[in-house]
Amino acid sequence: MAGSKQDPLLLHPPAPTAPNGWRAGRRRFLAFLVAAAAFLASYHLLLAPPPAASRYHALFLTLGSNSTASAHLRALTLRPHVAGTEANAAAAEYVRTALASLSFPTRVVPYSVLLSYPIHRSLSLSAGPGLASRPFPLVQETYPGDPYAEAAAEVIPTYFSYSGSGSVAAEVVYANNGHNEDYAYLAARGVNVTGKVALMRYGDLHCEDMVRNARAAGAAAAIVYTDAKDFGGSKGGKRKAFPDGRWLPPTGVQVGSVYYGNGDPTTPLWPSCAPCDDCERLTKEELDGSEAMPGIPALPVSARDGETILKAMGGDVAPAKWQGGEGAPVYRLGPGPAVLNFTYIGNDTLATIENVFAVIEGKEEPDRYVIIGNHRDAWTFGAVDPNSGTAAMLEIAERLAKLQKRGWRPRRTIIICSWDAEEFALIGSTEWAEENMDLLGSRAIAYLNVDISIFGPGGLMPRATPQLDELIKEASKMVPDPDEPSQTLYDSMMPHHPPITRVAGAGTDFAAFVQHIGVPSLDMSYGLFEEYPVYHSLYDDYVWVERFGDPLFHRHVAVASVWGLIALKLADDEIIPFNYVSYASELEEYAKDAVDNCKECPVSFSPLHKSIRQLENAATKIHQEKKIYASSDQDDWGTKALPGIVSAMDKAKKSNTTESWRFLQHEIYRVARAVSKASAVLDGRLT
Repeated sequence: MAGSKQDPLLLHPPAPTAPNGWRAGRRRFLAFLVAAAAFLASYHLLLAPPPAASRYHALFLTLGSNSTASAHLRALTLRPHVAGTEANAAAAEYVRTALASLSFPTRVVPYSVLLSYPIHRSLSLSAGPGLASRPFPLVQETYPGDPYAEAAAEVIPTYFSYSGSGSVAAEVVYANNGHNEDYAYLAARGVNVTGKVALMRYGDLHCEDMVRNARAAGAAAAIVYTDAKDFGGSKGGKRKAFPDGRWLPPTGVQVGSVYYGNGDPTTPLWPSCAPCDDCERLTKEELDGSEAMPGIPALPVSARDGETILKAMGGDVAPAKWQGGEGAPVYRLGPGPAVLNFTYIGNDTLATIENVFAVIEGKEEPDRYVIIGNHRDAWTFGAVDPNSGTAAMLEIAERLAKLQKRGWRPRRTIIICSWDAEEFALIGSTEWAEENMDLLGSRAIAYLNVDISIFGPGGLMPRATPQLDELIKEASKMVPDPDEPSQTLYDSMMPHHPPITRVAGAGTDFAAFVQHIGVPSLDMSYGLFEEYPVYHSLYDDYVWVERFGDPLFHRHVAVASVWGLIALKLADDEIIPFNYVSYASELEEYAKDAVDNCKECPVSFSPLHKSIRQLENAATKIHQEKKIYASSDQDDWGTKALPGIVSAMDKAKKSNTTESWRFLQHEIYRVARAVSKASAVLDGRLT
C-alpha cells in the first residue's frame, strides 16, 4: 500500500510503526531536510539584502567605455562654445539631455553675469620713429584639410577677457615671464617700464598675474606671447607643429581672462541672480576702479608675432634664461626702438550662463552631498580643456545609471554639476556656491573636480586637500594604468614628487568650495601639462585629442574610473573615508617652513604650533573639517599653504615697519584660531 503524500514542509513526520516503516520514514525525513534546505536557501536569496557597496564599486570599474567617452567628446566639440553664446547654450542642452536620458532628475540654473568680448583689436609695429608701421593680422590659421575649418570661423578673435579698453603708442620693454622679480631686474638695469608696452612670454604665471604685475610696474599696456621654445613646433624641426605633431603652430595664440578674482565681477562675494531678476551689482565706476580689473589694455599674440617684435628691439641683451630657443633672434630688453601702436576696445556686458545639474538621491543620508563637477564652456573647441573632463563625467553618469538598474542606490546624495563661464572667472561654480553657501557648508562631504581629464602621457596627476590623500591612493590601486596595463594608476602616480599635490589658488572650479566654504576637494588629470601646448588655442580640437592626447580614449576611461570610484566610496561607505593624521603633519611642515623663513622676525609662532598639536591629537576623531588653503596675493594660481602668513611675511620683510610686523603676528593668531576650531570640531567638544 502506498504511503500518503506528505507536505515537504511538515516539521514532524509520522512515527514509524515497524523497522521497514522506520527506514522509509527516515528516507522521507532526509528528503524533507534536503527540500527544506533548498527552499530556505532560495528564500534567503529572495530576502537577502542587496550586494555590499564594495561589490557595486567593483562592478562600476568593469563598465567603462572608451567609445562612450569618444562620442560625448566629439558631440561637445563640433563648434567653439564660449560662455554666453548660442553654441554654449546648445552644449548645455546636450549635457542636460544626456543626463536626463539616464533617468536622473536634472535642472538648469541660469545666472545673469558680466562677461567680456572683443569689439576691436589692432596692433602694428614700427622699428623706430618715423618709420612705416607693420600691422599684425592677429589670426590663428587653419591648415589644409582641417575638418573644423568652417566652424573655426565662429571662434571669437584672440583677446583677453576684461582687458582695459584704450589706445597706446609706445616703445616696447621685454619683461620675460612678467614676474615682479623680472621687473625688479629691469629696474636694476636702468630700464624704465613706465608708460611703455610690456612684452612678456607665457611661463609659470597665468595671464591675469602677468598683466597685474605689468600695471604695477607702470606699463601702459601688456602684450603676452607664446614662445616657440616653450610651446611651439615647426614643419621641419624635431617638434612638429599641429596637425603633424602635438606642438602649437606659429600662429597659435593662448587666450584667457585677466580679471583678478572669482565669480561675477559685478557681485563679488554675493550671488548673482537669474536673468529676469534684480540684484545688487557694482556700478561701472566701481568696477573700473577695482583692483581686480586689469586697468590697462592687454592682448595675447602668437609666437610668430612675439618674435617679430623682439627682432625689432634694441637695448641691452637679455639674460640667458630670458632667451629663446634654437634659431630664435637675440632677445633684448629695450626700451625701443620698436614702437607698438595698440588699440583694444572691449564689450563688458551682462549675459546669461547656465549651470546644469543631475541628482542621484541618497537612501540613508539624502541631505549629505558628494559633488562631482566639471566646466563646459571653452575659449574655442575645448576638446581637452574642458570637455575631456565633461566626456569623462558623462561616462561616469552612464555607469552609475547601469548600477541603478542592478539595484544600487547611494547612501548619500551624489550631485553631478556642469559649470558655465569657468574660463572667464570661475563664474558658474562660484555663483552657485555663494548662493548655497550655508547649505553646502553643513551638508557637502566633498567636491571632486576634473577640469581636464587628459593632457597626454605621464600617469595620474591628482591634487587634493590632505584628508583625501589616502582615498586617492586606495582608489588608484584598483584601476590599471592605460599606458602600462601591467601596473596601476597608483604605480604611475607614486614616482612623482610629491605624488599628490595640493588644490589651492584659483586654478579651476574647486576654488569656491575650498576657499569660501571649506569643503574637502580634489582635481586630477592624466599626463603632464607640458604635453598639451595647444592650451586655450584654436587647435584644442577633437583631432588633437584623437591623434595625440588620447588616441584610444583609454586615458579618459581610467580617469573616469578613479574619479567615479572616489565618489562612490564617499557616497556609500558608512564612515566617510577621510584621513586627517597626515593633514596635521603637513601643517606642521608648513609652519616649520614659515619659521625658517622668519627666524629673526619680531613675532611668535607658538600659537600656531600649539593649535597644530591640538589638531594632531584630535585627528583620530574625524567628522568634518574647515580648510585653510587659499590663494596668495602674490600669485593667484599658485599653491600656497598658510597664505595669509606668507603674504604678510613678504610685506613685512619688504616694509620692515612695526605695523607690518604686528599684522604678521595677527595673521599667525588668526590661522592658529582656525586650526583650533577645526580641532574642536574633530574632537566633538564644546569649550
